[in-house]
Amino acid sequence: MKLPIGIQDFEKIRTGGYLYIDKTELVYRLVSEGSYYFLSRPRRFGKSLLISTLKALFLGKRELFKGLAIDQKEDWDWAVHPVLHLDLNTNKYDKPEVLTKKLDDSLHEWESIYDCARSDLPLGMRFEKVIKAAYEKTGLRVVILVDEYDKPMLQAIGSKELQDEYRSTLKGFYGALKSMDGCIKFAMLTGVTKFGKVSVFSDLNNLIDISMYPKYHAICGITEQELLSVFDKQIDELAAYNGMAREECIVRLMKMYDGYHFNEFSKEGIYNPFSILNTFNNYIFRSYWFETGTPSYLVELLKRHHYNLEEMATSEVTADVLNSIDAESTNPIPVIYQSGYLTIKGYKERFQKYILGFPNEEVEEGFVKFLAPFYLDNREQRSVFDIEKFSDDVEAGNIDQFLNRLKSLFASAPYDSLRGDRENHFQNMMWVVFKMMGFYSHTEYHTSNGRIDLLLETPQYRYIMEFKLDGTAEEALQQIKSKDYPLQYEQDTKQTFLIGVNFSKETRTIDRWAME
Repeated sequence: MKLPIGIQDFEKIRTGGYLYIDKTELVYRLVSEGSYYFLSRPRRFGKSLLISTLKALFLGKRELFKGLAIDQKEDWDWAVHPVLHLDLNTNKYDKPEVLTKKLDDSLHEWESIYDCARSDLPLGMRFEKVIKAAYEKTGLRVVILVDEYDKPMLQAIGSKELQDEYRSTLKGFYGALKSMDGCIKFAMLTGVTKFGKVSVFSDLNNLIDISMYPKYHAICGITEQELLSVFDKQIDELAAYNGMAREECIVRLMKMYDGYHFNEFSKEGIYNPFSILNTFNNYIFRSYWFETGTPSYLVELLKRHHYNLEEMATSEVTADVLNSIDAESTNPIPVIYQSGYLTIKGYKERFQKYILGFPNEEVEEGFVKFLAPFYLDNREQRSVFDIEKFSDDVEAGNIDQFLNRLKSLFASAPYDSLRGDRENHFQNMMWVVFKMMGFYSHTEYHTSNGRIDLLLETPQYRYIMEFKLDGTAEEALQQIKSKDYPLQYEQDTKQTFLIGVNFSKETRTIDRWAME
């Protein structure tokens, strides 16, 4: 079986003998039930392939769909419609003129195809003329497909001026979808995010956002049923290569790559297609999706707004928050969720709140490791090395050595990251340290009340830790005792350490600890 790794063109997949997981039943439903759609999904999740599939469908290329679900639909006429396909994923939008030129070049190409004279009219008006000309020349309504509509907006996060510029340009351009409704057969826009407030789509009340529709939950990505049926042979090969039983291999795939939920109703998770394909191709479990791109804009949002990482990983938000992104937002959660680093883990119907969390181990480990050099040491490899040593110390009961290493690590933290809310920064550093320790050892930990009161357990030892900022280690130790934390473990055979630690704002690291 040829796996289409990195291939996003439907025609290339079908003519090249590559694997294609049939999504055309959902595509047929999409086209049959409406005309204007928007879909948000994380990167590398199959949005471009969906757009390419729609393009081939509306160009009447029936031979490419032989054997697929839509080929059996007797009411599909396979007419050759004019298709206007715009892909905004290929440019770096660091200046307003880059977007303007991209739109101008696309319009010029379409104007040439449909005999529409080029003019100096605004971009939106030129788009209207192109749509009308294509309809009149072919006698068939036009299909409009936009891939990664939000790429310019994402690259402008943090710059209100640039984002306002892009929003204004795109809003005027996409306005043609409403004004030329009589000439349009179908339109679909995809992207990673949905920008709120003065939205690009604020005037397009005919655009249906299907991002959280249960019936289109699996239109991109791989379901468990698809995984087990389509990749039956590959699962056995992967298991054999890694010395695993088949069921053990399936569980490992689930933990690593499953877990995406795009609404509160669908109980079944969606597997990341890019990671699944690479795993079966290479016979190695790795963080393939995360390694293809670093979410630097996410880290900048977290640092700029001094966001608490512990709260980020267990957020509870309303639907309005999930769908609200803009350059001035003080809440990075919508961007992190829509980018695929958090997903829906549960829903409180009474309060209409979504419970968010990391979708799987690949995302959790990749995100924390990426954060490490921003919060700990600018050198990524050094951060990982220190964490490995921490794990060795804790598992061996060398708590003084562990705390000395921690003190050294905090002292070497990037100075820029310590500006602003220092207490929150220390909390974030501790969160990164202990999350990463869990990737390298058999430790377990949890915090209470959103603070750095921390319980760390290994097979032999238990560490109950309390942290103070500009207090005293003794006060921290006494607080552990006053809360009666150790009482519940009195009958346990593990050796328990009570540790009070104090951070100093002046030295920007640990200045003292007390232990019993």
